[in-house]
Amino acid sequence: MVRAKRWTLKTHFHGFPKNSDFELKTVDLPPLNNGEVLLEALFLSVDPYMRLASRRLKEGDTMLGEQVARVVESKNPAFPVGTVVLAHSGWATHSISDGQALQKVLAEWPDSLSLSLALGTVGMPGLTAYFGLLNICDVKSGETVLVNAAAGAVGAVVGQIAKLKGCRVVGSAGSDEKVEYLKKIGFDFAFNYKTVTSLEETLKKAAPDGYDCYFDNVGGEFTNTVIKQMKKFGRVAMCGAISMYNSTGQLPPGPSPEHMIYGEIRIEAFLCTRWQGEVKQKALKELLKWVLEGKIQYHEYVIEGFDNMPAAFMGMLKGDNVGKAIVKM
Repeated sequence: MVRAKRWTLKTHFHGFPKNSDFELKTVDLPPLNNGEVLLEALFLSVDPYMRLASRRLKEGDTMLGEQVARVVESKNPAFPVGTVVLAHSGWATHSISDGQALQKVLAEWPDSLSLSLALGTVGMPGLTAYFGLLNICDVKSGETVLVNAAAGAVGAVVGQIAKLKGCRVVGSAGSDEKVEYLKKIGFDFAFNYKTVTSLEETLKKAAPDGYDCYFDNVGGEFTNTVIKQMKKFGRVAMCGAISMYNSTGQLPPGPSPEHMIYGEIRIEAFLCTRWQGEVKQKALKELLKWVLEGKIQYHEYVIEGFDNMPAAFMGMLKGDNVGKAIVKM
């Protein structure tokens, strides 16, 4: 009998999450049925979307999330013992799956590359950057791209893909350390939005002619300011709105209709799960190739120990991480 630890949602979040909102439980898993596998987590992800998606959970449910796991017992020939998979098993040390929703790590994955990257640059965040920039923004060489939360798991990849495609890239982040990181990975202009005197003037200085594409991870007043500086026919990929996830008051008004209409600006919200099958596999292989060639650099913020899941999650929401936040078992 396998004993699994699970972090559950004890109380729905009101404002910023706190330790008392979570509860660690231990459960005995039943024996496997035919077609099932037993998974042991290796790396677990904490991501901003969890703050929003947790509203769909019932109190007492296991916190949701993706993990890289190894098959440690199998009654499913498609997933023999030792197979490494991506699983949406939530915040759990062990879980049972019928194999239907499991995704094997790319066969081309080299031993020299940490499997944790399958939760980051060569995983959901990387795919979000890839499809948001290339499909939603439809970025072209020579264009100017702005991305906020640019030192995070998604934003850093957005900026580097944009550079690969011949764009000028502007990024904002929340600390001087993060700004230096953005410059290191090739951003043309980077700034700390917390310390600038005027966001509007800083954006104008970075791109006097305005922005063709805006990859938005933040929303709120930041986005309202950016919209005024979008070029005619500008495109906005709305990926997230982390500035408002913990808000308990009334949300700020949206972008100016005048600028939207007369600028003929297109805003499209998206989830990377829209792209599946061969298209998704092609994107993952291209991301892996860019990483191995050194064309995309990555940084991971690794927290050790399953017991630190809530702390890792709350730290990520506060912006403690540079790059992808990962919990290592």
